[in-house]
Amino acid sequence: MALLNVNIDHIATIRQARLTDEPDPVWAATECELAGANGITVHLRQDRRHICDRDVYLLNETVSCKFNLEMSMTESIVKIAEEIRPDQVTLVPENRQELTTEGGLNCAANKTRLAEVVKRMHKKGILVSAFIIPDKEQIDASAETGCDAIELHTGMYANAKSQKQAEKRVEELITGRDRAIEQNLVVHAGHGLTYRNIAGVASISDMCEFNIGHSIISRSVFVGIRQAAAEMIKLIDKFSK
Repeated sequence: MALLNVNIDHIATIRQARLTDEPDPVWAATECELAGANGITVHLRQDRRHICDRDVYLLNETVSCKFNLEMSMTESIVKIAEEIRPDQVTLVPENRQELTTEGGLNCAANKTRLAEVVKRMHKKGILVSAFIIPDKEQIDASAETGCDAIELHTGMYANAKSQKQAEKRVEELITGRDRAIEQNLVVHAGHGLTYRNIAGVASISDMCEFNIGHSIISRSVFVGIRQAAAEMIKLIDKFSK
């Protein structure tokens, strides 16, 4: 059965809108844990537009469940990961102008750097996942460079304009999952997943974790983050195999 990691970046987005000290991502993480979340995910961006260094250090000390740090392979960020030693890092591409992460990491074109970062993370006892599109070349490159897991990019599924398109994207994810399992990779998924579309991917067997943020934070405005996370967990449990 798949598990939920809650991405709490946008708790920090609200805080940074006023450059104040609330809402507190640490408090949000605790509420998500009380709801039964498997893990807490944050993305420490180079421009620190939401999550900042202090958040990462505090969360690493206080999160009791899995702490997953999304990050680019930029040297300054890699060094922070080496210092704090989160349970897992998820390596993502990063464009300073993007609203959210666009596309997947090009593992095939960056195998040398990726292998180096993976080796450094493993030396610190950190699991490594690569955020990639469900493409054979990218999956194979993730395995060849020593990644422990991949997170399949579900954005194209989430943005499908018709049921037929969505079904096609699900088939691509299934094919990607099969290739990843052949390569002994653990399979995660995320990006653009909501309460309305989670059923289509939660029903794919052998998906171990979903990383979901924006939809849960949006729902939390009306019902509170503990209930919002619990509602997503309930849906994942309902549809996962």
